[in-house]
Amino acid sequence: MNEIFALPSLKEFIVIIGMLCATYSTRLIGWLILRNRPVSPAMQRVLDAAPGCVMISIVAPAFMTTDPATLITLFATVLVAFRAGLAVTILFGVAFNALLQTFL
Repeated sequence: MNEIFALPSLKEFIVIIGMLCATYSTRLIGWLILRNRPVSPAMQRVLDAAPGCVMISIVAPAFMTTDPATLITLFATVLVAFRAGLAVTILFGVAFNALLQTFL
């Protein structure tokens, strides 16, 4: 039970901050470069997709496993993603994985 509520190590904290910077920088850099220029609809779609692409590139390697709890979480989260938004999908995936890791 203590492992669930343990504080992250320094390495984990640095990784989390790095992910935050990578995700936020995609929006910030796009805004700084393009704030005074008209943006085509195609370019707007690219800019809107960038943070999700960063998130996927971080999360995807974790699913290269044979761990049943992780694979069940992947399947369930994909199903939720078809019905809910990004924030709900992420919250569901994290909570569901924590639940399965605890009980399986």
